[in-house]
Amino acid sequence: MGLQIRDERQLKALTGLSQAQVDHLLPVFSEVYTTQQQQKYEVGVASGVRTRKPGGGAKGKLLTILDKLLFVLYYYKTYPTFDVLGTQFDMVRSKAHENLHKLSPVLHKTLVR
Repeated sequence: MGLQIRDERQLKALTGLSQAQVDHLLPVFSEVYTTQQQQKYEVGVASGVRTRKPGGGAKGKLLTILDKLLFVLYYYKTYPTFDVLGTQFDMVRSKAHENLHKLSPVLHKTLVR
């Protein structure tokens, strides 16, 4: 589901970034996210812990990398409660919390680059 953004003005209001800035961040965010997922899998395999391959398992509400990026940008622009964040993205508050804490380091690494 994710955010339903109608135009550039609304994108800037909800995320603090223009479409050009989002387009610039997206490939780096995708690369950092993919690398992090692969490393997590490799650590699990090396330690003997049963782990799903990246992309395996049930699909969450944030299906695309763009959805993941908009989710974390929306949070840091508006600082909603996890109840509100979950409602906005059609998930329970615990999943909103889990997703934010999983995606925040990815955004940080993306911005550092």
